[in-house]
Amino acid sequence: MPKMVRFHEVGGPEVLRIEEEPSRQPAKGEVRLKVQAVGLNRAESMFIRGQYLEPPKLPAGVGYEAAGVVEAVGPDVDRSWIGKQVSTIPAFSMNDYAMLGEEVIAPAAALGEYPAKLSSVEGAAVWMQYLTAYGALIAVAHLTKGDFVVIPAASSSVGIAATEIAKAEGAISIATTRKSNKKAELLSLGADHVIATEEEDIVLRVKEITGGKGARVIFDPVAGPFLEKLAEAAAVGGIVFEYGALSMQPTPFPLFTALTKGLCIRGYTLLEITRNPGKLPAAKKYVYDRLADGRFHPKVAKIFPFAQTVDAYKYLESNAQVGKVVISVP
Repeated sequence: MPKMVRFHEVGGPEVLRIEEEPSRQPAKGEVRLKVQAVGLNRAESMFIRGQYLEPPKLPAGVGYEAAGVVEAVGPDVDRSWIGKQVSTIPAFSMNDYAMLGEEVIAPAAALGEYPAKLSSVEGAAVWMQYLTAYGALIAVAHLTKGDFVVIPAASSSVGIAATEIAKAEGAISIATTRKSNKKAELLSLGADHVIATEEEDIVLRVKEITGGKGARVIFDPVAGPFLEKLAEAAAVGGIVFEYGALSMQPTPFPLFTALTKGLCIRGYTLLEITRNPGKLPAAKKYVYDRLADGRFHPKVAKIFPFAQTVDAYKYLESNAQVGKVVISVP
């Protein structure tokens, strides 16, 4: 029987268990995927801990991004999917579908092909990061040449994707990281500027870089008290995206700064794109085309074997990585 990762209580990575599960046939609108690799995300760590947008229905599976081969399709699904190399797009609830296993059922609407030149490990490092950044920076903010964009937690897979998008659009990226030990690598990955926020004054540095104007776009997964500094670093009429809660602290609204500058401070998740049939095709094409021509290239930080899933999530939570953590499935 194929193996799946499940958990029966909320907690840290140590609650995860590898269990056998009977093979299933896909139902209407579904496919069965033989998994080769799974990309890990902070969303899953929060889900396991009971801190995500929705609580897990125990016992629960986990995982958004699987790359593999379609083995079977449901009765109403195009049979041309069978045999194709695909990866899954986060467009569903992990309470309904979980991708971390040797064999999984996925909604056909959440399949995305990726360029053949990418490995399955790289294919598992595509959709969450690029579509999260695309939705905010392109679909909403309409990032353009000459725009300044601040990218906190820039060593994350989404942060690197945002840096690549900024470069592709001719914008100027200001990456932030807590300490300076990741500066050189972030610059090598395309960041125009890097600020170590525990060692430098982010507001002062952004004003220096932007000639006193501030950044028109800020793409932040940290939140908490950090939002007040980001608001100070924003330009008049700027937009601040809050797409995560890495600080796990209360997030005070910077009222007077927002009033003075006319700021838009906006909550955002990639589900605005991935669950909207009118927006998803253009988003997929944007990412695919740039993967194909080499403007985008998934950065994989470390690969773990399936048997070391607990260690993989512990490494993800350590913040030591630059790029995506991926599990290779036998």
